[in-house]
Amino acid sequence: MKAIRYVLIAIVAVVVLAIAAIAIAMAVIDPNDYKPQIENVVEEHTNLDLILDGDIGWSFIPLGLELNDVEATLDGERFIALNQLVAQVDFWSLIAMSPQVSTFVLDGLDANLSINEQGEGNWTRIMPEPSTDAAQQDVATKSEDTPDSEAEQASGEALNFNVDNVQISNAQVHYSDLSTGQEVTLQDFTVNASDITLGSEFPLEIGFRVETAQPQFAVDGNIEVRLAANEALNDFAVSGLDAVFEMSGEPLGGKSVTATLEGSAKANLENETATLSDFTATLANLTLNTNLDVSGFGDKPTLEGQVAITEFSLKELLDNLGQPAIETTDEGVLEAIAFSTNIDGAEGKPALSDLVITLDDTTFKGSGSYNLANGGIVFDLQGDKLNADRYLPPAAEGDATEATTEAPAQTAGTGPEGDLLPLETLRSLLLDIDFGLGELIVSNLSINEIKASTTANNGLLKVDEFSGKLYEGGFDANVTIDARTDTPKWTVNSDVSNVQTLPLLADLAEVTMLSGGANLKVNATTSGNRISVLRDQADGQVSFNLAEGEFRNMNLTRMACQGIALVNGDELTTTDWGETTPFNDMHGTLDINGNVFDNTDLVASLAGMRLEGNGTVDLKQTLVDYELGLRIVGEIHRDNACRVTEYVENVVMPVECRGDFSEGAASLCSFDGSRFRDTLKDIAENAARAKAQEEIDEAKGKAEEKVREKLEEQLGEGAGDSVKDALKGLFK
Repeated sequence: MKAIRYVLIAIVAVVVLAIAAIAIAMAVIDPNDYKPQIENVVEEHTNLDLILDGDIGWSFIPLGLELNDVEATLDGERFIALNQLVAQVDFWSLIAMSPQVSTFVLDGLDANLSINEQGEGNWTRIMPEPSTDAAQQDVATKSEDTPDSEAEQASGEALNFNVDNVQISNAQVHYSDLSTGQEVTLQDFTVNASDITLGSEFPLEIGFRVETAQPQFAVDGNIEVRLAANEALNDFAVSGLDAVFEMSGEPLGGKSVTATLEGSAKANLENETATLSDFTATLANLTLNTNLDVSGFGDKPTLEGQVAITEFSLKELLDNLGQPAIETTDEGVLEAIAFSTNIDGAEGKPALSDLVITLDDTTFKGSGSYNLANGGIVFDLQGDKLNADRYLPPAAEGDATEATTEAPAQTAGTGPEGDLLPLETLRSLLLDIDFGLGELIVSNLSINEIKASTTANNGLLKVDEFSGKLYEGGFDANVTIDARTDTPKWTVNSDVSNVQTLPLLADLAEVTMLSGGANLKVNATTSGNRISVLRDQADGQVSFNLAEGEFRNMNLTRMACQGIALVNGDELTTTDWGETTPFNDMHGTLDINGNVFDNTDLVASLAGMRLEGNGTVDLKQTLVDYELGLRIVGEIHRDNACRVTEYVENVVMPVECRGDFSEGAASLCSFDGSRFRDTLKDIAENAARAKAQEEIDEAKGKAEEKVREKLEEQLGEGAGDSVKDALKGLFK
């Protein structure tokens, strides 16, 4: 026991002697006497020139070092400088193998980082380039040391240290890139923290200002938070976060905008878990709230929580951000937008459930998911009612017709036509989307019960279903876009049943020339990635049937009667012809050849007439060119001049429809005098047949009378009736 006591006394004596020696050395030795040697050592081992203008001081309890007015230059230019650096460590904590920093002060740090035109950073030139032999020896040394280092790290104990006070003030960093012309400055950087102990919570305050030159942009930040970390530095916690960022500059149109962050967060690197609690982020009038748990930091994380954006005005947000206003037909839209959803799903497949999106008076509800492994997106979104016309730009002042007519020319003159589809993006999509909408108003069209189902895989986009109810009828279409080549191919198939054309055309294009229940079948193909090319390459067929309709702003009966009156040699006396022509049925086929629709079998049943014709419709030029014929099959009007005689029965009265259909139907159709010669020929043939038939009937009557007279002479007059009946049978 005495030996142990003597050993302990010896150890204590050695420690006391060491402390006394250090104290005496620090009291006797002045570190300022060694400034030249310190500067020479730095200059010998680096490319920096160290300048120690201020005093160097040290203390024993606490053990500390103080530097003042230090500067280092690189290639003759200031690289880094500082006004004061104070680092103090509690001496007794070192003896106890639990280091505790008493004070760390850094004031007036000024660093200059730059990249030249060749993309090289000045910090890469701090250390001199090693010789080849030295580099190889260094690599070998590192290779030998690596296993031991890793072993030391693996067997190392948890870090345990304490810091009483950390102060960083008046720090600034200048960064410039001569290759891009960009300049960034961090200034007024301050950090204040106290009572920093691993395993316990401590306060932290950070302030800074960041400015950029291209574009001119500035951010003033102030962050207050309480931090905590365990001794193994793999578990962290943030609480009481209160961060405010004031932003201004060119991207914001010269305005100032405030952004904030509040809430709490935790992260465990070993368990790969993270949590955001009551986290709120704001930008001007936009506010996001979330509570989120994350498990797994790899490629298959699991998420669970909620995300919500409270109702905000998009127009107000754009104004706050200094962005151009969105001009809409209805100035009251984009004033109430909101978003909320739950987040869950399997590993690597985060999913949205109870998704609600509000756009003014429209609400969408649904769900969705995203596959991190292959980028697949599945979405199901159902909405109630949307008036898209309210969100369109307001109509230009002036005549709407004139604006519509001039629009194509103006558009063509604005520049080259752009591609319609981003092909590379489309080829990378993996989609399965279902969309529904109770009512949609677009271009004045009212469409109800819309259903759409879309899939995309490796550049093949399919709209398997696009259906809805439209003006007392319905439609069902499917579209395929094959974008696997640089010239995408389009296939369109559509069925339209009993859609009323009068309100449809009136709402769509303010055209009221046709009414009736439309039934259409469309089968068309095209190729290209620009609207003009798609129109030029269009090919296919449209078969149509209109039931119980009428031609409006034209009276085909009056046109037919004009021709009949000419034949009868009379003049029409009727003045109230009306402005419509009813028909029971109209059908035909349109062959699609680019922008031109060719119709060769138009047939319609009218009162006392049958409309027959053929012609073309040029959608690009908005021109129609039709030759129609009104075949007389019965009485068509009460006007005596329009009486149907044997001369005009089954004769075709010619009508032509030519002109720009965008200007209306009133002036499109008229009696075709150039083809009336053919009609006169048919009338002459009818007259000739009628005259020949009259001569035949007259000759037959005379022969019948002669035979009857002879028979009566022979048989007697009493047999007149029986003879008459026999002759009728004979001459039939």
